[in-house]
Amino acid sequence: MQNPIRLLGRETIGLVANIGEVFILLGQALKCVRYFHQDRVLYNEQLYRLGVKALPLVSIIAVFAGAVAGWQGAYQLEDTLPPRFFGQIVAVGILSEMGPVLTALVLAGRNGSSIGAEIATMKVTEQIDALEVMGINPIRHLVAPRVVAMIIMMPLLVVVADIIALFTAALIGDAFFNISVRMFFNSFQSVFVVTEDVIPGMAKALTFGISVGLISCWVGLKATRGASGVGRAAIQAFVISATLILVNDYAVATLVF
Repeated sequence: MQNPIRLLGRETIGLVANIGEVFILLGQALKCVRYFHQDRVLYNEQLYRLGVKALPLVSIIAVFAGAVAGWQGAYQLEDTLPPRFFGQIVAVGILSEMGPVLTALVLAGRNGSSIGAEIATMKVTEQIDALEVMGINPIRHLVAPRVVAMIIMMPLLVVVADIIALFTAALIGDAFFNISVRMFFNSFQSVFVVTEDVIPGMAKALTFGISVGLISCWVGLKATRGASGVGRAAIQAFVISATLILVNDYAVATLVF
């Protein structure tokens, strides 16, 4: 019975140590934000690469998410509730759950894996050691711009995804279920409350951005063992980020609702 207990103890200590390392990395990255003006080129590059270039993929996902939400909402309402409830039911689901979570998962796969593999490659090829030898802080030049870019761009991309998904759901209702676009948005507007329908989704998007950016950088900095370590870092960046997205989704929803 000692071996399982020892194994559990080692894994628990390792988990606590890893959590501590992540929070220490977050603190170091936030300290480096004061150099934002001097490093604005680095920040602008990451904002464009992690945010603007992800817009086409996020838009495509939002179109199909809105279409699915529209079909499911209309199907569930058919012969049960009047069509005037269609807008509020579908819109609330998109704003509070589908928009933030799907966008975050897509960005975890696209940006998280990219960040993890990129920093892991620099780690295993000793480029990060070279930066330190030259007196360049790798946290300031590598981690902080990526974490800040994810924190800024995640909520903005969620807003774009929400808008596209809402209009797609409205068009699906109008084209296939004779529920006009005007009725959709009138129904949504009649129960729309910013603090209940928008703020929770934005709070989730903010926590998702922190999770994806921070975990991806941390995994990359921990990489070892050459090319296999780079591949493992890319996988771990997505897996851990996706897990934290779902955990944060539950935590924020519990606190808000």
